[in-house]
Amino acid sequence: MTKKEANKILKDIVTKKSVFWEKTGRSTALRVFKKSYHSIPAYKTFLKTNGIRVPKTINWKEFEKIPTTDKKRYLRTFPLKSLSYSNLAGAIVFSATSGSTGKPFYFPRNAHLDWEYSILLELYLKAISAQYKKQKTLVIVGFGMGVWIGGLITYKAFEFVNERIGTLSLITPGVNKKEIFNALRELSPQYDQTILVGYPPFTKDVIDEAEEEGIETKKLNIKFIFAAEAFTETFREYLAKKVDLNNIHTDTLNIYGTADIGAMAFESPTSILIRRLVLGNPSLAEKVFGKIHRTPTLAQYNPHFVYFETIKGEIVLTGDSEVPLVRYAVGDHGGTYSFAELKEILKEAGVDLEKEAKKHKIKLYELPFVFVYERTDLSTTLYGLQIYPETIREVLLEKRFQKFLTGKFTLITVFDKEKNQYLEIHLEQKRNRKMSIVERDLLLHTVTNHLRTFNSEFRELSDMLGKRANPKLVFWDLGDPTHFPVGIKQKWVKKI
Repeated sequence: MTKKEANKILKDIVTKKSVFWEKTGRSTALRVFKKSYHSIPAYKTFLKTNGIRVPKTINWKEFEKIPTTDKKRYLRTFPLKSLSYSNLAGAIVFSATSGSTGKPFYFPRNAHLDWEYSILLELYLKAISAQYKKQKTLVIVGFGMGVWIGGLITYKAFEFVNERIGTLSLITPGVNKKEIFNALRELSPQYDQTILVGYPPFTKDVIDEAEEEGIETKKLNIKFIFAAEAFTETFREYLAKKVDLNNIHTDTLNIYGTADIGAMAFESPTSILIRRLVLGNPSLAEKVFGKIHRTPTLAQYNPHFVYFETIKGEIVLTGDSEVPLVRYAVGDHGGTYSFAELKEILKEAGVDLEKEAKKHKIKLYELPFVFVYERTDLSTTLYGLQIYPETIREVLLEKRFQKFLTGKFTLITVFDKEKNQYLEIHLEQKRNRKMSIVERDLLLHTVTNHLRTFNSEFRELSDMLGKRANPKLVFWDLGDPTHFPVGIKQKWVKKI
């Protein structure tokens, strides 16, 4: 984990071509497989149980026949120590999953996973400015600093970056808004730039409420790093306008990560550019992402560290950590492309990627892509059709509603006394802001029309049921613990 190794990988990212990364990814996957087979007792037993005989040399076609693993059939089947290289006796930090689908799983990791993440963070700094090693930068880590992976791995990764460039200052207030405001007010003006790191809805809260705190965010040269959730380009543009970003493609970053294996993929200037180009063309969007009702996150990944496959629309990865994962189903749906494949699709649609990159002043990385969209368990049902949070989010970003609402909400499908199904939308109001009856009626009308426009199944249901299909809006005070506890990941959907 030397500076020389880091510099080589960073150079590879900006110079190597698509074919190099395809070969590197397969090489990484085979290396992790062999290492796991020889070093992890649980994995050896898993293969034997599934009738897999491993030859002395394994080729790619044979690798593709190896059964996939997942949390239920693999990780929870064996004792944690038998899944680990060190038998849990190494230099380990534990992180827990959220436990949203059951009890938490504790993932051990070693420093190498933090170091891998640091490569991505330095690449991000480099994309913002070629002079990043000379700039004074304040990093405010606004992820939770508890057992969840986001806060601590981000802090450790930036520490690794600091060992290489030495110009970063860090503060770790976590989800304490008061301390974040203090840092923005007292520290940020003394730096060339401030990087605000946090969960997207929480970060939006901070930027919105900073105005009430008398903080002029447009003077602080703020940049953003997000994780844990997909968001739309409307959301990105909203925050960009709020802080006056220099370049929306380079100054925002969304991590596709898990407690399982850290920051496994990331938005890059290249992927943001392509996503914005694709989503502006419905027929091209369908060709790239398929027929989906949600906006996917489009990310690139570093094949030196991880390799992605798609099996029947499900994302599968192979990567190394204290608990190595081989053909591991993370529970997300989406797809994968090489850079060359996606570039060709754009070319066929009349999009010149190099020309667009020059226009927006970004450097193209030929790393491969993975796209991911929200799981079906992050939606609610109404008369059997799926209602996704994204449709509602877009409405709440409109300026006329931003005056009153934070943008956070919870969807719940409930039944009335006659056992008729209907949709409740629970909305968080801004401090000391109440909507009038007229404004609430306007919001309901706008939400219903948006659902009719962007969800053809809802439109048919609405035509059939009339007003009975309209959602019911329920308003809550800022930070009400029922649906909007402060500092906790927002539950966009609740099942009852």
